[in-house]
This record gives sequence, C-alpha cells and structure tokens, in this order.
Amino acid sequence: MRTSEHDFAAQDDAAPVDMLAALFEARGWSFDVASDDEMSGEVQGSWAKYQLKAIWRAQDNVLQFLCLPEIRVQDDKKERAYELLSLINEQMWLGHFDIWSNGDVLLYRHGALLGDDGMLSLTQAQSLVENAIDECDRFYPAFQFVLWGDKAPRAALEAAMVDAAGEA
Repeated sequence: MRTSEHDFAAQDDAAPVDMLAALFEARGWSFDVASDDEMSGEVQGSWAKYQLKAIWRAQDNVLQFLCLPEIRVQDDKKERAYELLSLINEQMWLGHFDIWSNGDVLLYRHGALLGDDGMLSLTQAQSLVENAIDECDRFYPAFQFVLWGDKAPRAALEAAMVDAAGEA
C-alpha cells in the first residue's frame, strides 16, 4: 500500500519510487508502478502532456528521471536537432536533453545521486518533477521552431527565449 504525500512529509524520506508515487497520487496525476524500481506517469505541461519515468538503481544509489515531451525527430531534421540540443544543454545546470536512438524520441534526463540510505525526500521528489517539466516547457518552443518551423537552431533558441521572457 502506498503512503500519501502528507505521510511522507512527516517521515521525510522514503524509497524513491514510493515517494514519487505518493507525490503523483497526491497531485492527482496518472501513474503506474511497474516494480519497486520503476514507475511512469503523465503530467500536463504548458505546451504538451509529458511522459515521466523514474528508474531506481539501488546498486549505484542513482534515480534516473526522464521526461518525454512526445517529440520524434525525423531523419532529415536530426542534424539541426542535435545542434539545438548542444546549444540548450550548454545552458542547463541539472539534467540534459537527448535523442534516444531507439525510436528517435526527444527526452530530458536527469540522474539524481541519492545518499547511502537510498532514500528520497518529498522536497527532492518535487524538485525532480518540477525541474523536468519546467525545462521541457522552457525549450519546447525551440524544438517546435526547428522541427516544424524550419528555423535555424540558434535563431529558434533565441526566439523561444524571447517568447518565454515575454510571459509573466
């Protein structure tokens, strides 16, 4: 049985998948726990629905957190997409964007190294989820400009950042 977000706040830390599942449940987001080491869910961002996936590697005490904005990169757009990825990743402090070779799917990936106890706090869980969604929302327009609008990567990123700066 999963514990609620409120209960985890009281005890502070929990197993990573349990903590994330409780957070998703508390926020009313759909999710599925595949095992003690893996869960997935779906969250509505500003631009699209994002598939979120968490994979716990106990042997390394690493929680890999993925956010997929449902963007596939066609072969004829890959060169520009990779150029845009490198420009975007230069600006990121946590995580990075990549294109999975299996299916050519764009994704945001962040590996969180947890302490020796392998526990995740509610604050850490919220930060992982919010950062992933925020980064996907921040750069989604740039990917649209390159993949669907045929803009040059640098121009697409500049246009996306101007648009984002214009929102209050």
